[in-house]
Amino acid sequence: MRSCVIIPARYSSSRFPGKPLVSLLGKPMVLWVAELSAKAVGKQNVFVATEDERIAKVVREAGFSALLTSPQALTGTDRLAEAAKMVDYDTYINVQGDEPLVEPGDILQCISIKSENPDVIVNGFCWIEHNEDPASVNIPKVIANETGFMVYMSRSPLPGFKDTSNAPLKYMKQVCIYGFNRDELQAFASYERKSSLERHEDIEILRFLELNRRILMYECSPGSLAVDVPEDVAKVEEVLKNRATS
Repeated sequence: MRSCVIIPARYSSSRFPGKPLVSLLGKPMVLWVAELSAKAVGKQNVFVATEDERIAKVVREAGFSALLTSPQALTGTDRLAEAAKMVDYDTYINVQGDEPLVEPGDILQCISIKSENPDVIVNGFCWIEHNEDPASVNIPKVIANETGFMVYMSRSPLPGFKDTSNAPLKYMKQVCIYGFNRDELQAFASYERKSSLERHEDIEILRFLELNRRILMYECSPGSLAVDVPEDVAKVEEVLKNRATS
């Protein structure tokens, strides 16, 4: 099966305009993500889907392929669905453009699991670390059933509890690596609006619940840290510095 990575990178982010081009140790964030993705699938199989020529220019000058998509795309997954019509692969791996610490091995694991389970969507998770707040709305939390399929995802802590003696010892958070096939992406886009749950939570994968699609969660490397807001930049740069010296 032929697999590619498509990185949705929107310039006009409401919370952090121009986020894909923010400098991390002197390099635009989108290039950190593209270079790490290339370690998994090869540079020729990495594409950046964007609505903005500024991002496309940076990507192309670095030797990567940019796919220009509509400014009207509702979410990164809608942008991916549009981009998937431009390149022909069996499996499309969505690696979010704000995940500059993504591990190439986690991308390969996503590809492997998707190839073994072609009829389900694949999404990564890792455990929230002690220095992270499960109540933070910037961290999507997820619960899965005992067979590993997603039950729900929320910006509120999950699972809830009635008695403190039943409080979870640890929480799962989403890692923004997804595995799709073309049919799944087109079904998502054909919904043509955000679902109610998706809109309330501002978590796009919830739309697949309305489509009765199953989502298999798999565990990724610890230490995932996305750049959601400007305050995250310094934290991510510190991790990148530590990686460079380790």
